[in-house]
Amino acid sequence: MKSDLYEKLKIALLSVIPPGRIRFQEPMTLHTTFQIGGPADFLVFPNSIHEVAAALDLARQHGIAVTVLGNGSNVLVLDHGIRGMVIKFGNEMGYIRHNGNGTKVIAGAGALLSDVSSYAAQHHLSGLEFAIGIPGSIGGAVFMNAGAYEGEISQVVDAVTGVCPDGSIKRFTYAEIDFGYRHSIFQDNDCTICEVELALCDGIHQDIHCKMGEYTAKRQTKQPIEMPSAGSTFKRPPGYFAGTLIEQAGLKGLQIGGAQVSLKHAGFVVNAGGATAQDVLALIKEIQHRVNDQFGVLLQPEVRIIGEA
Repeated sequence: MKSDLYEKLKIALLSVIPPGRIRFQEPMTLHTTFQIGGPADFLVFPNSIHEVAAALDLARQHGIAVTVLGNGSNVLVLDHGIRGMVIKFGNEMGYIRHNGNGTKVIAGAGALLSDVSSYAAQHHLSGLEFAIGIPGSIGGAVFMNAGAYEGEISQVVDAVTGVCPDGSIKRFTYAEIDFGYRHSIFQDNDCTICEVELALCDGIHQDIHCKMGEYTAKRQTKQPIEMPSAGSTFKRPPGYFAGTLIEQAGLKGLQIGGAQVSLKHAGFVVNAGGATAQDVLALIKEIQHRVNDQFGVLLQPEVRIIGEA
């Protein structure tokens, strides 16, 4: 029975990870930027690559599915939650370090992208200015090759260390990561990103901060950062901008349940209050239908949909 299997996994997990970093039946509303989602059976906060490997090994031994999350942005967790184990990279894996006189920065997968950007600026290193307002973790950013303002994380990644499905720890070079638009090899190989090496360049402190200030101002005036969301809802269709198509279709402010097309930026679906995942899915479907009907363009979600419907 599943209950017996879960009890065995619970005991095994507690033998390798302290109880303070394991939660059971944890509401995912507390761990996603959308503030939506049912409970996770097991939520684990590892503090090292070796703990990640140990947790994955235990899940494999017990035949339990694993879901990996960073800051919980760019995801929609369904209303019945997530079965199996969720590995969440938080503060425990949020370290950032620098050798002091070079241009390489190393960050744990849980480090917030905006924090890594700020850290680089403090050390007069350029290349991550575009990332100052992206609300994800560095691991999540690599996973989906996050970008903004003509910058992408692929432009500064040198290597990534992860845990592979067979339990081995592997360092992936840039060429092996296979970056593309909102894509990396980690979407295909089931390896778990644990640490990211960034190759930045020397910059002028004032210029770096000036550019970061410009990007921050743009985000504050043009994006609904004051409301819960998963970030941009749709991928950019070739030759178009998703937000522009949605706005031209007259869908700004369209609401289903607690899910709403942002009044500030039509490319964002926001949680206007008490939204369920079903509300969001219904709104996404309606947006796709109306935009396709008017412009012949089928928008593809950028948001990852995970969990049990």
